Amino acid sequence: QVQVVESGGGLVQAGGSLRLSCTVSGLTFDDHAMGWFRQAPGKEREGISTISWSGGSTYYADSVEGRFTISRDNAKGELYLQMNNLRPEDTAVYYCAADPVLGPSLRPDDYRSWGQGTQVTVTS
Repeated sequence: QVQVVESGGGLVQAGGSLRLSCTVSGLTFDDHAMGWFRQAPGKEREGISTISWSGGSTYYADSVEGRFTISRDNAKGELYLQMNNLRPEDTAVYYCAADPVLGPSLRPDDYRSWGQGTQVTVTS
C-alpha cells in the first residue's frame, strides 16, 4: 500500500517563504514522477508543479512559475517544494501526489496516490 505524507505547511506573511516536503512509502520512489497540487476553498484541485523520476525535467503552472521550485532527493526518497514570494492567493491545502499513470503531469486524474494535504496560509 502506497503512503504519501506531506509536511512543512504553515502560516506566513506575503512575501515570505515555506518549504514543503513529501515522503512516499510502498513504491520505488525513484521509478516515478511526482507532483504537487493545491486546492483552495471552493476551487478545484490545481496542479502546480511536477518532476520527472530523475529530477531532470520540471514543469510549473503559470501561477507559480518563477516563485516555486520543485526538487527531489532520490537517495532520501523525498520530494520538496520551495515556495518563495508567497501571495495571499497561494493560500490552499497543498497535496503531494505519487505514482502517475505516465510521466510528469499537472492533471490530478493522472495520479493514483495522494497525501492528506498540508495547509498553507499566506496573510497580507
